[in-house]
Amino acid sequence: MYFKGVNDIEINFQKLSDLGVIELYNIYRLRVDVFVVEQNCAYPEVDDEDLTAYHLSMYEGEHLVAYCRVIPNDNQTIARIGRVIVAKEYRRRHLGSDLINEAMDRAKVAMPNLTKFVLAGQVYVKDFYHSFGFKDVSDEYLEDGIPNIDMELDLKN
Repeated sequence: MYFKGVNDIEINFQKLSDLGVIELYNIYRLRVDVFVVEQNCAYPEVDDEDLTAYHLSMYEGEHLVAYCRVIPNDNQTIARIGRVIVAKEYRRRHLGSDLINEAMDRAKVAMPNLTKFVLAGQVYVKDFYHSFGFKDVSDEYLEDGIPNIDMELDLKN
């Protein structure tokens, strides 16, 4: 489902089975470009969580400019936000904020019993997540050599 969203960006929020081949290619290419190449992390980028996730893509024209996935738990009361990316040439345009807001808004509609968002964020952007109300729930730890921290946003408060 495509529609105009923030900043004249087209927004797509779909399950994997609803994505077209080109959309899926664009998503995997951006994820590999940022997480594997730019951040120099050698790990299997494509994983089984893609099968159950909602994929939020933001396009400007033909260009995938931002992406994240929202993974519901089994009873759809907790959603994990992950693979948060803004393409390098589109950074500093506040698309990251738009991306997180859209992901949370659309997840609340898709999962009406949602009570909490969780994520594992890189430490250097934890203040970004704090701005949405996320709270730290772990000590810092290394994941693929990058400092991370677990965070939660309780929707019941």
